[in-house]
Amino acid sequence: MKTSAFVLTAIVLAASAFAGPGAASAAPGKGTSSPPSRSKLPSASAIATSIATPFAWVDDASLLPAGSGALTIGAANWIGTNASEAVLPIVAGAAGLAPRFQLSAQVPYIVGDDAAGIAGGWGTSYLTGKIALLREDGGLKLAVAPTLQLLGTSVVLSSTDSRAHWGIPVSAEFDEGIARVFASGGYFSGGIGFVGAGIGVDVNARISLSGTLSRAWSSDSVGTTTIPGSDRTEIVGGAAFNLTSHIAIFGSVGQTIATSDANGAGTTLVGGMQFVVDRGKSHRVRR
Repeated sequence: MKTSAFVLTAIVLAASAFAGPGAASAAPGKGTSSPPSRSKLPSASAIATSIATPFAWVDDASLLPAGSGALTIGAANWIGTNASEAVLPIVAGAAGLAPRFQLSAQVPYIVGDDAAGIAGGWGTSYLTGKIALLREDGGLKLAVAPTLQLLGTSVVLSSTDSRAHWGIPVSAEFDEGIARVFASGGYFSGGIGFVGAGIGVDVNARISLSGTLSRAWSSDSVGTTTIPGSDRTEIVGGAAFNLTSHIAIFGSVGQTIATSDANGAGTTLVGGMQFVVDRGKSHRVRR
């Protein structure tokens, strides 16, 4: 536990550095990226570990066992063109309520900076019910995750759109030994669509690596700051390290590709820790 406490302290200190002076710089303007928190277009760099992902835009089809739960605490720092933005904390939780049903939520907080024109407050949050549709012994899984999306403060302030939206993400996964491949796709009210795929590998008993590629787009600009045809494409690499059978740390780096400054082009760094309660059993956290 001493080691876990030390690592958690290190994460908190690093997150505090994200949110320190200069974490958000430069008001949006010509040649300046618009922070992701101002757009409904999602970022694949959001906290996304397979065991407790309240809403990952590229998710697998795994669920928590019934009677188990997980708590994730993390932070993110986005760096764009002449601008940056810190998100601290990001709190996520999930609970396995039935053999084929998981309820989860994710709430981020945007660190504000008046001088830079960054509005602080709650970011876009999600409440998700994930349902396993298929779980074959051969490793094939399929899940659907009806989701309630609550737009963040920055989006609402610059929009006449309603705060609440619904979404129907669908995820598929295939496990084969130490490797797994997964893919997601879906639609959200307000004209947002997304699709993505990834691969994960267990390096050893403690370390897992993953990589994802995703694209999100807007087909409806009514009442929002996005425009028809706007899109965001992102590639993300991540890793998870299991400190114990119930505690893990994780991190990821995401980079947008062929994405305009208006849609949050830039690099996103994410780090955090996850705690798992699984009826006294050990559980591997995979990134």
